[in-house]
Amino acid sequence: MKWAQRLGGRGVADAAVAVVVALIVGYAIVDPPGPSSWWPTWSAWPVAAVMSFPVAVRRRWPRAMLGLACAAGVLATVAGAVAAGAIWVSFTPTVLVLYLVAATAPAGWSVAGLAACAFGAVAAILVFYARVFPGLAPAAWRSELPPYWPVEIGMICVLLAAGWAVGAVVRWKRDTTARLVRHLAEAAVADERRRIARELHDVIGHSMSLIAVKATVANHVADARPQEVRAALAVIEQTSRSTLTEIHRVLDLLRSDGDPQQAHLSVPGTADLPELAAHARSAGVEVDLTVREESALPPAVAVSVYRIVQQALTNVITHAAPTRCSVTVDIDGREAVIEVVDDGSRHGRPPRAGHGGHGLIGMRERAKMYGGTFSAGRRPEGGFRVSARLPYDPSGTQA
Repeated sequence: MKWAQRLGGRGVADAAVAVVVALIVGYAIVDPPGPSSWWPTWSAWPVAAVMSFPVAVRRRWPRAMLGLACAAGVLATVAGAVAAGAIWVSFTPTVLVLYLVAATAPAGWSVAGLAACAFGAVAAILVFYARVFPGLAPAAWRSELPPYWPVEIGMICVLLAAGWAVGAVVRWKRDTTARLVRHLAEAAVADERRRIARELHDVIGHSMSLIAVKATVANHVADARPQEVRAALAVIEQTSRSTLTEIHRVLDLLRSDGDPQQAHLSVPGTADLPELAAHARSAGVEVDLTVREESALPPAVAVSVYRIVQQALTNVITHAAPTRCSVTVDIDGREAVIEVVDDGSRHGRPPRAGHGGHGLIGMRERAKMYGGTFSAGRRPEGGFRVSARLPYDPSGTQA
């Protein structure tokens, strides 16, 4: 019973095929196109059953059953227990087992099995027609397909080659599919790593820029204005805590691996933009934030909007503070349009060569993920402009 359960539906199907093949082989032996075998008529069915048995259990021991099927066909042929003129029918079980071997075993092994089966079948047919066939009684009726050993050999070789070829194609398709699945899995892992790296870059880059600015201010005014030092240290403390919280959130998402218990973890969105603006103001950037939201954003799009604004403000803090900056976010239910414009450095620094590095790349990738557009560059009147457009549908996927 346990063995039958392990085989399952395929085992039942193989057993049914074995029965059908046994009936065909037995009928060919009982009513051959050429002279009848000298064996008793009733022996046709046990012989057919023995030759067809490997088909029923071929999935359990494919290589062993290939050897058994071929050996049974060769011995029955040499012993004269087969149908003269239709010996190829007796090797049908061998063809079916060879197909499974070619579909599951390494190519070298299946080719060796094909060669061994073909050699054994050809040798057995030559022996049959040289020693057994001349001693058989002539057929009672003239056959439309008289016994002829080249035809027998040709039929068997064609059937064996066809069975092996079909099995080899099936194995090739399975291997190709497996490689494709592995490639897709590796690509998904790489995409996830890039996503995590982008998240960490945005979180750490923004916070460290703010901390660096406030630390510089505290260091310059430590002796003259100690109250400003306390305020700077308070901002550094608050930013450090929020940064640690964000890092833990990203790492928790990485560790959760799709665990539904982790689904309650919050992600930043447009509601957190005022806090971003407040951080930038504490670093000396006068931020004018405008958010026009006609409909709620899907969470995935909201995170991308938040990260683009965060990275753009980080660049303003790093390269232009103290300065004035306007942040505009328009959401109309079909797309989210982001624009961050600053007036340039008030300390007369040389103009930036552009927001290079991972910051620009990350913003551009987030826009590209939704089939949107992204641009960044210096303005003729001074300062820098970053704009992005993220089209989406209500499910949060690319529009």
